[in-house]
Amino acid sequence: MGAGIAQVAAQAGHATVLVDVNVEQLQKAQAGIEKVLARLVEKGTKTEAEKNDILGRLTYASNIADFAGCGMVIEAIVEKLEVKHSVFKEMETVVSADCILASNTSSLSIASIGSVLKNPSRIVGIHFFNPAPLMPLVEIIPAVQTSEEVLSTAKAIIDSWEKKTVVCKDTPGFIVNRVARPFYGEALRIYEEGVADFATIDWAMTHIGKFRMGPFTLMDYIGNDINYTVTETVFEAFYYDPRFKPSFTQKRHAEAGFLGRKTGRGYYNYAAGAVLPEPVKDEVLGRQIFERIIVMLINEAFDALFLNIASRNDIDLAMTNGVNYVKIVIARMYCCAEWSKEELKLKECLIFDA
Repeated sequence: MGAGIAQVAAQAGHATVLVDVNVEQLQKAQAGIEKVLARLVEKGTKTEAEKNDILGRLTYASNIADFAGCGMVIEAIVEKLEVKHSVFKEMETVVSADCILASNTSSLSIASIGSVLKNPSRIVGIHFFNPAPLMPLVEIIPAVQTSEEVLSTAKAIIDSWEKKTVVCKDTPGFIVNRVARPFYGEALRIYEEGVADFATIDWAMTHIGKFRMGPFTLMDYIGNDINYTVTETVFEAFYYDPRFKPSFTQKRHAEAGFLGRKTGRGYYNYAAGAVLPEPVKDEVLGRQIFERIIVMLINEAFDALFLNIASRNDIDLAMTNGVNYVKIVIARMYCCAEWSKEELKLKECLIFDA
């Protein structure tokens, strides 16, 4: 993620410093960026001169002190609060007083990350989606400490990178990882109840629901370790609300090292010569699976709107651009855009009970 964000910043014309204390990872990031840009030249998207200009704006370093001249730093390290605290405290001693300090966290509290700063008003969440150069959405998350100036400046910078930004409250999962939880969680529950297997659930969501990927294919693409960690974090952060409860199926797959495509085995086997299982193409069953998952997604979207996590338009923008969801989830919200909050909550409960 850090390499992808650095590439986006450099492509937007910024002198960019990419820091990683692991030299091997730093070299891997540099090689990856160079390879991506070379492909863009081959495709005719970039010229050789443009590629060289972008590479010339990138500096690779293994010491945080190299951030000294930066106007904004975006942290994209491991999702462990204690590690982030240590890094942010060190960064504050290096950068200027007006440097914006941002986190790319997908699940941790921005307020908590910024709590260790002497000047916490400079903290803000800037959450990209993977791969950062291709995915258009960026969630901008002000903490309770964040100044209006830092928020507006950070949003303006990311907007200038031709990204689609949404602003949301500093709540667990922000918009996308909050609203999207049932796409995975309800699918896992359907499997654990013995209603259908992985392939059939995926078929139902792509064939009937018109989603680009089914939940198990998508979890294998993301990585079961990452997806499970986010689920655990959101569950804990919501005071163990049962609707966000993690699944033992996913936990066991993660424990077994079945992390998805990156390990060659996840819910499906990606080894050379492996045959993917055939779904049960039962239209009635498929419709039941789709409607069960879509209702839970609608309910989460309603809840986010009701609690003012983000505006209706930003929820729509986030879900269609962050995870490529079909518009049906938020479109169904539009039909009740004029409801009062009391009516909205009632309708939410009715949808949930359905």
